[in-house]
Amino acid sequence: MQLIAVPMASSGGGGITLLLPLILIVGMIWFMSRTQRKQRQKQADTVAQLVPGTKVVTTSGVVGIVEEVDDEYVTLEISEGVLVQFVKGAVGRVILDEIEEPADEAADADDEEPAEEVRDTVDVPETGEKVQDKAKLPPTHTEN
Repeated sequence: MQLIAVPMASSGGGGITLLLPLILIVGMIWFMSRTQRKQRQKQADTVAQLVPGTKVVTTSGVVGIVEEVDDEYVTLEISEGVLVQFVKGAVGRVILDEIEEPADEAADADDEEPAEEVRDTVDVPETGEKVQDKAKLPPTHTEN
């Protein structure tokens, strides 16, 4: 008995199927590096705009007010009379001052009548008596 080796038929698109995953991987790497580049640029812009008196949060979570800015370091006042030096790169973000409500609007808000109080009873039409509307809470592990 003689065995004959017959080549299997190919699907025809072998080159493109091997190239497609490679293209996807390169695209993902490019997208991730682009995102990181934008984040680094945003961080550099934040550090470049630091001036004394700016309130900031460091990457370790320390909140302070900028007292002095050097080439490499930022001096923060974290409490009254307590100065700490950080590397500029450790500044995570700037805290914007909250906008206070103007005095005119505050006076107008006091002149308004208070809203109607919310009733916690419900009229039952059939009997005419009032029933307390209680919130039902899920049982806790201490209840029997």
